[in-house]
Amino acid sequence: MPSTTRRFPTVATSPPSTRRKFLGRLSLPEHRFVADALRTETVGGVLLLLAAIAALTWANIPALADSYERVRSFHIGPAALGLDLSLQHWAADGLLAIFFFVAGIELKRELVAGDLRDAKAAALPVIAAVCGMAAPALVYVLVNTVGGGSLGGWAVPTATDIAFALAVLAVIGTSLPSALRAFLLTLAVVDDLFAILIIAVFFTSELNFWALGGAVLGLVLFWFLLRVGVRGWYVYVPLALVIWGLMYNSGVHATIAGVAMGLMLRCTRKDGEEHSPGEHIEHLVRPVSAGLAVPLFALFSAGVSLSDEAIAQVFTRPETLGVVLGLVVGKTVGIFGGTWLAARFTKAELNEDLAWPDVLAVASLAGIGFTVSLLIGELAFTDDPVLTDEIKASVLIGSLIAAIIASVMLKMRNRRYQKLTEDEERDEDLDGIPDIYEQDNPAYHLRMAKIHEDKAAEHRRRAAAAAAAARGPLDAAAPGSADEPAGEPAGGSSTGADRPA
Repeated sequence: MPSTTRRFPTVATSPPSTRRKFLGRLSLPEHRFVADALRTETVGGVLLLLAAIAALTWANIPALADSYERVRSFHIGPAALGLDLSLQHWAADGLLAIFFFVAGIELKRELVAGDLRDAKAAALPVIAAVCGMAAPALVYVLVNTVGGGSLGGWAVPTATDIAFALAVLAVIGTSLPSALRAFLLTLAVVDDLFAILIIAVFFTSELNFWALGGAVLGLVLFWFLLRVGVRGWYVYVPLALVIWGLMYNSGVHATIAGVAMGLMLRCTRKDGEEHSPGEHIEHLVRPVSAGLAVPLFALFSAGVSLSDEAIAQVFTRPETLGVVLGLVVGKTVGIFGGTWLAARFTKAELNEDLAWPDVLAVASLAGIGFTVSLLIGELAFTDDPVLTDEIKASVLIGSLIAAIIASVMLKMRNRRYQKLTEDEERDEDLDGIPDIYEQDNPAYHLRMAKIHEDKAAEHRRRAAAAAAAARGPLDAAAPGSADEPAGEPAGGSSTGADRPA
């Protein structure tokens, strides 16, 4: 978002600063977009959390564990098309393509209409996200170099799961100001971009160039139909399925097809458009992604053994310990350190309503790396099912530790967050626009003056009525009233009669 669209509060006791603000107030369109997107992701995150709990319960009850393995290993699909897959693979390669389709639209929107459009505004969150991926990878490599483990899982702790993080916020009852929520969302978008690149570059098997060529031609056709204005889900959904099938058979991970199609959608608005095509489709597909695709993936992927021996392995085996430390320590140090250094060298001032401990808490929250971390864990150790399950257990435990640490830190500032959130959402004139965004609008102040004048008139009317009610009994008891003889003091006092003549 261009920095010229932002308005930030200044401290009245000091002259206005010419330095850029970090974590300042969002523009109104960005504020609304973030609120809408995170509302859906929060619901999806709660479903994701429930799905993960269900998977762990199903896989760890002795009487049900065998059935869990049978269900997720059940194969279905046309073998002639190379798509005779287990339910677990359908969830990882098929349903997650929907998740990455939404991620592609988010990335496109951020690049053309969001915070990543302006290089100066994008610098801090991008640097924070890059450092937040590099540091966990370095922690993993260091632990496994010293411990003699496999370096193949270096990418596992690099991802952030925005839905799971928001679910944690919902469970602990903490609300973040919009600037912190937008920062977390931008981190997740950049995380998704690099996760896509990692999957495409490092986890591509032997290529089938015929299938890959067919997928590319399908994508070109998809792009062409969008550009000439062809509409109708009955055109794009079948074409998307063909592209996905060809991409899967090409050896490139099938989720890349979802990303590519998401990036092709137009996310800028033309005259007369309330929403761009990308925003409209994202609004339709995001609930499917957050409420169905990702929870089902969690149901079929998160079911790992959490026996005492398995948990002990997480903290003693270098591969799993590297994942835990990467998520808990690497993410926090990387995001916070990258943000602090970038702010220092770009001379950006932190919004005066927030403090650096708030950035540290969000950095800790970003250590929740559930969905994409589980996916990369499956891809990194496909030849070792035992280690794959141990890596998944380490992702779960690392994410849980990160969530607990972040929850404690956020709870300490929750009262402050609630006040900031109330200020951001207050709409006293009931025009649908938060008051904080109308401080430069004369019409808003005239509306508020009328509201306060009406309130003042109502209070004067009530004051007069209350005064009249208070005088009523006194008037009834006054001399000459019908209840007492004329000339007798009020209240029947005989003081005058007792005085001597």
